[in-house]
Amino acid sequence: MQKEEKQLESSVDVLIQNVKDLKNSIASFLQKLEHEYDHLSWPNVLDNFALLSGQLNSLGKQLKGDKITTLRNYVLFPVLLSPERDLELEKLTEERVLAFNHEVVPDYLRTKPDAEVEEKINNLSAKASSVVPENATKQLNTLNKITSNILDILNSARDEWEKETVQKTAQPQTSIQSDTHTLIAATLVGKGLRMRPSPPTTSTPPMPGQSTGAQQKVQQKAQGSLGKAPSIIKTNIKAANTSHPYQRS
Repeated sequence: MQKEEKQLESSVDVLIQNVKDLKNSIASFLQKLEHEYDHLSWPNVLDNFALLSGQLNSLGKQLKGDKITTLRNYVLFPVLLSPERDLELEKLTEERVLAFNHEVVPDYLRTKPDAEVEEKINNLSAKASSVVPENATKQLNTLNKITSNILDILNSARDEWEKETVQKTAQPQTSIQSDTHTLIAATLVGKGLRMRPSPPTTSTPPMPGQSTGAQQKVQQKAQGSLGKAPSIIKTNIKAANTSHPYQRS
């Protein structure tokens, strides 16, 4: 009897350790999904799923193994139910179960899934077993094609969104470098500017015996006279019928 009890105790310890490893793996995977999703690739996700699947398979093999047969001879049933908060239970369950009441017991001591869940599982299993392998392969290829098309659409939408984000954040161009250099060169050294030809200046040669100062005064008077309007000259023209003093008779 003591040997069976020791074997049962060791088996339970192994199960508890495996369940803790499985819980840590699930917590680590959830942590990556929530906080490291930017750097998480699809191969990494598959590796985490493979790890969880392997731990679940090993746990199932241990439950079906020969060393755990004695555990099947024991029945677990609640001795006392209380709606009050149990600190010891809270500590053992890492604050997941606060009280061992009528609401918690049916979920934590259940040995079979709910009737509705079990019915759905049976229907899905029957439907999966009735599918012909050729049809299953065709459906799988179709699903892979649809998934790849969806990924292409998502990638193209992401690229367009990134381009729009870059365009919105970029500052608009307000000047052209070549035009700026052209304006600076024209302002500093007059490069590229067309100079208007100056009108020719006429100078009158000095009169003999006339000084340069007198000549300038003459030019100023001439310019002043040119600037004025021409005066109206009135002339009296005699009539044509006046007698000529030398008119022949």
